[in-house]
Amino acid sequence: MADYHFVYRDVEGATTQWDDIQRKLGNLPEKPEPFKPPPFAPRVDADEQPKSKEWLDARDPDELEELEDDLDDDRFLEQYRMEVIRVISTEIWRMRLAELKEAAKTARFGTVQPITGSDFVREVSQAPRDVWVVVFLYKDAIPECGLLETCLEELATKYAETKFVKIISTDCIPNYPDRNVPTILVYNNSAVKGTYVGLQKFGGKKCTPESVALALCHSYPVLNDGQGGGDSSRNNVMEGVRRKFIEKVVSQLETREDEDDSD
Repeated sequence: MADYHFVYRDVEGATTQWDDIQRKLGNLPEKPEPFKPPPFAPRVDADEQPKSKEWLDARDPDELEELEDDLDDDRFLEQYRMEVIRVISTEIWRMRLAELKEAAKTARFGTVQPITGSDFVREVSQAPRDVWVVVFLYKDAIPECGLLETCLEELATKYAETKFVKIISTDCIPNYPDRNVPTILVYNNSAVKGTYVGLQKFGGKKCTPESVALALCHSYPVLNDGQGGGDSSRNNVMEGVRRKFIEKVVSQLETREDEDDSD
């Protein structure tokens, strides 16, 4: 049977109490220092280090010319990088500014603004030349006024570049007869472009925002869709209103058919 010998080793640098006593008595040599790896130091690239005067003096003309070319390349790349950053920053700012201007333009109005007689000249007659103003003459006690106002509020929200204002009829025109209320006046460039008395041209008591929009845009580009105004805007508005009107009619017919089937 083979004779096996095992040698047990402790952690490097560890000693026994007996060894420590023997070393104190001088019977054993001093314990060697434990191994310590050298501290990490990143590799130094000599080409990237600042050049001293002595180093430059020791270079020949060809080496100095090559070094100058490298420095020129570094300067060019840095200038190019800064120029790209400047151009991108400028373009981002321009785009953001355009977005803010467009948002401000789109949100130019957006509501039916109440005015008084003293406001009329400033808010209506002196409105900018490119702005169409829809003036709603009303009386709270007349039911038809509430119906038409609901339609105008929807249109004001949808066509925010058209200005909608409302004013009590007798505050706008003294002694204006209630039988003519509601009335709509359409202004552009300080002139009256259209007058609508009552609900007849809007479909009577069955008037809808679509029927009001069609009547207002019949002759002039009163409602602006934000695409530049003019006849192009008017045609776009009319086409959208007609499509919406047809969708409503179809929806109402389908609802009636469903109700008839359930009966």
